[in-house]
Amino acid sequence: MRRLLSALLLAWLWPLTAAAHDILLTAATESPGVRAFVHSLEQRRSADQVRFLPVAELPAPGRIKPTTRLILLDTAALDWRLGETTGPPALVMRISRVQANQRFGRVPPHYLSLLWSDPSPARQLRLIRYLLPHARRVGVLYSEQSRFLLDELNQSAQQLGLHINAQAWPDPRDNRPLQALLQGSDVVLGMDDPGLYNPRTVKNLLLSSYARQMPLIGPTAGFVKAGGLASTFSNKHDWLRVLDRLLDQAPTKWPRTHYPERFGVIGNPQVARALGIEPIEPAAATKVVAEGEPTP
Repeated sequence: MRRLLSALLLAWLWPLTAAAHDILLTAATESPGVRAFVHSLEQRRSADQVRFLPVAELPAPGRIKPTTRLILLDTAALDWRLGETTGPPALVMRISRVQANQRFGRVPPHYLSLLWSDPSPARQLRLIRYLLPHARRVGVLYSEQSRFLLDELNQSAQQLGLHINAQAWPDPRDNRPLQALLQGSDVVLGMDDPGLYNPRTVKNLLLSSYARQMPLIGPTAGFVKAGGLASTFSNKHDWLRVLDRLLDQAPTKWPRTHYPERFGVIGNPQVARALGIEPIEPAAATKVVAEGEPTP
C-alpha cells in the first residue's frame, strides 16, 4: 500500500516538475542591484529554476537550451544575444526606445521582446495635462537619435489638445536651440535621449528652464530627483509583475515591445514650490494618468 501511495504521489508531482521553467538572467556583472532583483524573481517563481550568470561565463546563444527563458539585464547581455540569430527568445530589460533604435532601428529581431525602461510618451503628456492644465505648447528637444519619436508624440498630443513644439539640438554646447525652444513653449517634455539629457547637460537644462519659470517633465525619475518637476516611472515591483505574467506564457506569445501596465508618478516638491505649482500628490496623479490608458 505504501508503494502504491508513493507511486501515485510521484505521478501527481511529475507534471508540476515537468512544467517548471529554466529562467536564466544575465548581465555584465552581478551588482548588488542585479542580485536583489534576481532574488526577488526567485521568490516569486519558486517552482522554477531561476539563476544568474555573467555574460562572460555564457556560451554562444545557439548553445543555450531552446527551452530556456532568457532575461537580459543590460546592453552587454543584449549585445551577447545579438551575436547569433539562433538560440532561445529573450526578454530585454533596461533598454530605452532611443537605445533600441540605435542598435536595430524600429523593428527588433524576432527573438527579442523589448521591455521599455523609458516612460511612455503618452503617459508623460497626460501627466502634463493633469499637472499643468493651462499649458498647451509642449517643448521637445530632439537629436537625430530621437527624431523618430516625434510622430508618436504629435499624435498623442493632438488627442489631448496639446501642441508639440519640436526643436532640433544637434550640439548641446550651442545654447541657442534651447533658448528658442523655451521662448515658444509652456512646458518642456524631456525624452530619454542620453545625447541630450546627461550629466554634462543637466545643469544648463535646469537653470535655463527655471530662469524662465518653465517646468520640465521627465525624462526619467532620476532627472526629477536632480531638479525636474515630475515624471511617470515603473519600479522594481512593477517590472517583477510584468515578468511574472510573461514567464507564464509561451515565448511565442511575448510582445515585441511593451511598457509595464503598472506605473507611478514621482514629483519634486521643492521644484513645484519654486514654480508656484500646487504640491504634487503622486497617488492622485497616477490615478488620473492611468485613466487614459487604452483598454485591452
